[in-house]
Amino acid sequence: MLINALCNYYDILADAGKVLPPGYSNVKVHYAISLTEDGRIDDIIQHQRTEQVPAGKGKTKERKVPAEMKMPQRTEKTGICANIVDHRPLYIFGLNQEKEILTAEDRTNKAQKSHGDFTEKNLRFIEGLDSPVINAFRNFLIRWNPKEETENSLLLGLGKDYGKSGFAFCFNGDINHLLHDEPQIKEKWEEYKESLEGTDPEHVAQCAVTGQKSEIARIHSKIKGVYGGLATGSVLVGFNNPSENSYGNEQSYNSNISKETMKKYTEALNYLLGSSKHKVIVDDMTVVFWAMEQQEKCEDLFKFVMVGKTEQKADETEEILETLVTKSRQGKLTESSLQPDSIEENIDFYMVGLKPNTSRLSVKFIFRKKFADILWNVAEFQKDMQVTKEVKPISLLTIKKAILSSKIDKDKLSPAFFTRTLETMVYGGRCPEELLKATVQRVKVEQGNVNAVRAGIIKACLNRNYLKEALKVTLDKENRRPAYLCGRLFAVLERLQQAASDYALNRTIKDAYFVSASVKPATVFPKLTHMSVYHMKKTDYPGYFDALIGEITSQLEGGYPGNLNAKEQGEFIVGYYQQRESFFEKKEREEKSNDTGK
Repeated sequence: MLINALCNYYDILADAGKVLPPGYSNVKVHYAISLTEDGRIDDIIQHQRTEQVPAGKGKTKERKVPAEMKMPQRTEKTGICANIVDHRPLYIFGLNQEKEILTAEDRTNKAQKSHGDFTEKNLRFIEGLDSPVINAFRNFLIRWNPKEETENSLLLGLGKDYGKSGFAFCFNGDINHLLHDEPQIKEKWEEYKESLEGTDPEHVAQCAVTGQKSEIARIHSKIKGVYGGLATGSVLVGFNNPSENSYGNEQSYNSNISKETMKKYTEALNYLLGSSKHKVIVDDMTVVFWAMEQQEKCEDLFKFVMVGKTEQKADETEEILETLVTKSRQGKLTESSLQPDSIEENIDFYMVGLKPNTSRLSVKFIFRKKFADILWNVAEFQKDMQVTKEVKPISLLTIKKAILSSKIDKDKLSPAFFTRTLETMVYGGRCPEELLKATVQRVKVEQGNVNAVRAGIIKACLNRNYLKEALKVTLDKENRRPAYLCGRLFAVLERLQQAASDYALNRTIKDAYFVSASVKPATVFPKLTHMSVYHMKKTDYPGYFDALIGEITSQLEGGYPGNLNAKEQGEFIVGYYQQRESFFEKKEREEKSNDTGK
């Protein structure tokens, strides 16, 4: 499914002119080598632009970014293999760099062999071609002697950039007319690349993806841009062990994927991984996603769901989600409302999780669904997580941060946790059990530190997994479940203690008793209610608190529960949070009333 989907997406990208045609590669060029008519290097010109990037604390710093150019296809072989109009310094100059010293000698003669291969291939390639820049390049190939250029001031002036930069050729400093853009070079390459393809009649078979008879790819192109992967890239399909071979086939002949299919899926996946619009990284997993149409708003919406605000369009994206969640909450979510700003609701949407595994990539999950269904399920999930009247969409990254401690680096969830939570958001259904347990545990570890996100996570888990009567968005005075009532009561007793000290306490009963009260109410609440008698004498509103405490305890018909399980502890936390927030809402109403003189 994945390779077929990527091939289809390649066709969409090709129609839009967003991927390279067969036989070409994108190359990062840092410098242009300026040649004289007789093939000497008269200058090495910087070919990078400067851009501002965030440096933390609201500051920015400058960074040089190389130019990306379309060149004849680059080789991916590990041995010595020069490219036509190569960009690599070892091949072009035949010089190694050791502590900023250039040398033409090494134990394996790799530099000499690389330059020799480059010279031979390119002289043969440009034979019969004639233009100023081509003639200058030919003269360079003939006259350049690495052993005589170890003290070349232009190369030494590059410093450490020498070995990690890409180069292009130009004539007399004209960087607007580079060698690989010369019309004769392009025309010759179009003819030349066809001869490189060839056909191996021994390995023509039915492609497992297209079903067409075609030449099977022996080696698949490398995929770059996966977090933690090799800098040179990793393969998605590869066979290196004899035990994986069948019927005498070697390497990727075992996969029965044609060369054309291989080029399509690798090009499409590299495009996705190279674009920030189609990729996010969560922990050590790289997630790529795309819609089977050129509609960026699909990707923008999904990225917002994954990581929240990241780009300038985030406000617009957040507004769309808020509208959908509001309609879901009001029971007005319909098919027509799933088409914000002309998004095609029937479009197929894909999500793929990738991790590096030695030299290959491991696919952790593949999700495919109609985008309208994803919007519907995301809106429902966000609705379940809301614990305030004002709609505030919560991203998957925000959920993760709410569960993991910022102080304890060793805190980790199971590797499959992220996948299961994402699956719930995309497909609907039950929340992972670990999501509830991890959130409850985090609140307890931090002594009752519960915010809207944590309360929302717990509420969503309880409503989807356990409760027939769902927890409401705000305080529910009709909820008679003992755990919820105990949470409410704890919030009232804490508020009473604060009121008794004119809200000047640095430490309250929450810091000392929250965990034990949420686990064993029957053991803790008698002591807390006894303490509240002394607090009642010091407050200016004893009647208000006495009535509120009496209202809650009268509904605990069976008395305080002895023990609360994880589900009930979650109810306790939501009850505590919603009761506590109701106090703040009451205070805000009073302040607004005073401001307006009412």
